[in-house]
Amino acid sequence: MLRFAPSPTGDMHIGNLRVAIFNYIVAKQKNERFLLRIEDTDKERNVEGKDREIMDILAKFSIEWEDTIYQSQNLTFHQNFAYKLLEEKKAFVCFCTPQELQKERERAKELKIPYRYSGKCEQITIEEAAKRNEPFVIRVKKPSHTIKFSDIIKGDMSFEPKEVDSFVILRADGTSTYNFACAIDDMLHDISIVIRGEDHLSNTPKQIYIRNLLGYNKEIEYCHLPIILNRDGKKMSKRENASSVKWLLENGFLPQAIANYLIALGNTTPTEIFTLHEAIEWFDLKKISKAPAKFDLERLRYINREHLKRTSPKKLAELLEYEDEEIGELAKIYLEEASTLNEISQKIEKLFNGEREHPEYQKEITQLKSAILARDLPDNFEELKKDLINRSGLKGKRFFKPLRILLTGEEHGPEISLLYPHLKKFIKEVLK
Repeated sequence: MLRFAPSPTGDMHIGNLRVAIFNYIVAKQKNERFLLRIEDTDKERNVEGKDREIMDILAKFSIEWEDTIYQSQNLTFHQNFAYKLLEEKKAFVCFCTPQELQKERERAKELKIPYRYSGKCEQITIEEAAKRNEPFVIRVKKPSHTIKFSDIIKGDMSFEPKEVDSFVILRADGTSTYNFACAIDDMLHDISIVIRGEDHLSNTPKQIYIRNLLGYNKEIEYCHLPIILNRDGKKMSKRENASSVKWLLENGFLPQAIANYLIALGNTTPTEIFTLHEAIEWFDLKKISKAPAKFDLERLRYINREHLKRTSPKKLAELLEYEDEEIGELAKIYLEEASTLNEISQKIEKLFNGEREHPEYQKEITQLKSAILARDLPDNFEELKKDLINRSGLKGKRFFKPLRILLTGEEHGPEISLLYPHLKKFIKEVLK
């Protein structure tokens, strides 16, 4: 089984979406089940409704999952396994206060060395701990050996015991820490491959160590995806608008275009434009570059335009929230100068509600408007043009400029001859 395990603490980041997409694709390729695990154990950071938002976004991207698990539901398992390690003397009770630990961290900072737990409480027995009426956490004992694993993208990885350290597995309030909960849940749900961002790389040896301590022998494959950089070459911050999947969708980018872009990011693909389900046929984790990939919004805009071009006029009209297929035909024409649904929507809005007045051409606009309203409109634009020239006596710039403003609400844009066949049925209604 594969899993996507987001935390409901904020808007979904494009890096998280990429992880979801890759897990979904590999699950389909291997014909394995796909699990959505909401990692909600950090109650203070959880945001109400973000779990539902995550599910809604996945659905928009046609990412299907078999089961939804909330990590907090497994708390009893986490606690039982923590106390099992405690009884087997593979873990110990720690009474160090936050203030004491902070002093140790500050001391390590002064010495310019990485902070490591001092081991102060490691020899305290369960019997001794039971006699003390003080809050405590449970820590695992530091490993005595190097922890190694092979990563699908990064290759062979090795972590020394000091890099794993005696980390906390159960907090003073009885809740499990991230690494412990993650390790237990991956065991419980028989996860076969973990695909996630490389910011989790240092967590992996800790999770492997926990499973080893508990005697879990099934080997889990790992794949840590390189981070996504912004245009300045720095890690893409959650504060940057384009890093939010919600923002991209709200700004008129299609789910299929975003998925196309994220699959191709730092990857070698057989074709430039494709759908998520087409990618299932050829996607290969091993072809993902080890180097971080730079997010390029202009590249995404290009891919989005290409997907809009592939969208049927009827569907495009629906996406723009219009019932008439002719709106979709008009939208297709505007794709030469627009890249997103929002940009097209603004163009269509101008067609119906744009300003039809102009200080330089107002007299001509009034003449042409009267001429158009006075007759039945022909199907052919050339015929309309000839008739309007004859009726108004206008020509050149004094004819074409005001006609464009009158018909489209703008001074510039696509050829009127291209717009007219699809715009004709709306013209008189707009001009009345």
